[in-house]
Amino acid sequence: MSEYIFSNADRAQVLTEALPYIRRYVGRIVVVKYGGNAMVNEQLKQQVMQDIVLLWLIGVKVVLVHGGGPEISDLMKKLGKAPVFVDGLRVTDKETVDIVQMVLAGKVNKTLVNLLEQRGGRAVGLSGIDGRLIEARMKDERLGYVGEVVSVHIQPILDLLNNGYIPVVSTVGCDQDGNIYNINGDTAAAYISGALQAERMILMTDVCGILRDREDPSTLIPELTVEEARELYKNGIVSGGMIPKTDCCLTAIEQGVKNAVIMDGRVPHAILMELLTNEGAGTWIKGRQ
Repeated sequence: MSEYIFSNADRAQVLTEALPYIRRYVGRIVVVKYGGNAMVNEQLKQQVMQDIVLLWLIGVKVVLVHGGGPEISDLMKKLGKAPVFVDGLRVTDKETVDIVQMVLAGKVNKTLVNLLEQRGGRAVGLSGIDGRLIEARMKDERLGYVGEVVSVHIQPILDLLNNGYIPVVSTVGCDQDGNIYNINGDTAAAYISGALQAERMILMTDVCGILRDREDPSTLIPELTVEEARELYKNGIVSGGMIPKTDCCLTAIEQGVKNAVIMDGRVPHAILMELLTNEGAGTWIKGRQ
């Protein structure tokens, strides 16, 4: 079978159909939490960066919040330090938090900034320490320097957005005493999105969204209200690793985000599918309109 050739007429039709969605998001803030397989797969990483630059070029104010768990674990192993997790959170002693800061605020953050710049974007990297963007405190002594968010000082991000940059935020935080904390990326994205009163928060994950049957991708729930999402907790449909992700979406909406989406970051150009088509991608949780 010969490969289908996308004609100029087809391209024009796609752009025409995208126009209402472009109008909706121009000048609005969209926060993308980036991690998982989409980050470690090089081809997917390139496509995510292309999507973000395209949105930026058409006037969407994109904020990229990123994790880097696999990279942290890799460096720990190279340094002879075994990663330890409790309830899905990395135990972070003083040595480990130095590694976290090195990887997230250094290597991963600057790599993403460089990729965005290579594709024609204008990006600046921040950590939660810069401008005391994310103030945190110790979440649980058993976990060491794992932080829970106390407050978000959003002005550094607003300054970058207002000057035409794509802020790229690594999720380390600090307290008034100068301690550095490892912050869960989804949680940080929720609080940053809320502080920005974002139009939409997108959590890129390794699953296609909330499923009625965890073993069957065809049971994807495409759209939920906040009340419906909470009901899914009661009947056990939201369980396991989907609980914290759904919690983060609900937290973001409680903080003032209009809508939140859990979607599969392994799907090429999933961000564009979500924002610029009627079908969308993943599970969309509607906030108060």
